[in-house]
Amino acid sequence: MKSVNMEIDLKVPAQKAWDAIRDSASLFPKIMPSHFKSIEDIGDGDVGTIRRITYGKGMKMATHESERIEALDETNMTVTYSMIEGEALNVFKVIKATIKLLPGADANSCRLSWTAEFEPAGNRIPPSDSIKEATTNIFKAMEGYLLTTA
Repeated sequence: MKSVNMEIDLKVPAQKAWDAIRDSASLFPKIMPSHFKSIEDIGDGDVGTIRRITYGKGMKMATHESERIEALDETNMTVTYSMIEGEALNVFKVIKATIKLLPGADANSCRLSWTAEFEPAGNRIPPSDSIKEATTNIFKAMEGYLLTTA
């Protein structure tokens, strides 16, 4: 497995960021409609829930994907999900990501840790710079939204 790891400092409390991540099906299409046309949760949001994502024109790497929540720890603000459908699975056999929120420098900040593991279908390696850029853009847009709506 190959992996991409990154951390992003956010200027919002961890619980507020966690609540937004847990509500991303309704929130992300509102925050970034050019990137997320729609997100539909099939399930109760717990382990086993399927998330169907239709990407907008601003997302250059894919048009759609489906993810399954594999692990969820509300207390430690950690979620792990695997891609089960989408164009990226033509290149990678397995794509699994974990989001974890960690304490920040003060009560009004947190650090988001994002790790993705990829098992290539061939000799391809994940384009880590573009993945990191897209991930950073999504969570910074979330942060901006939370800072202006609180």
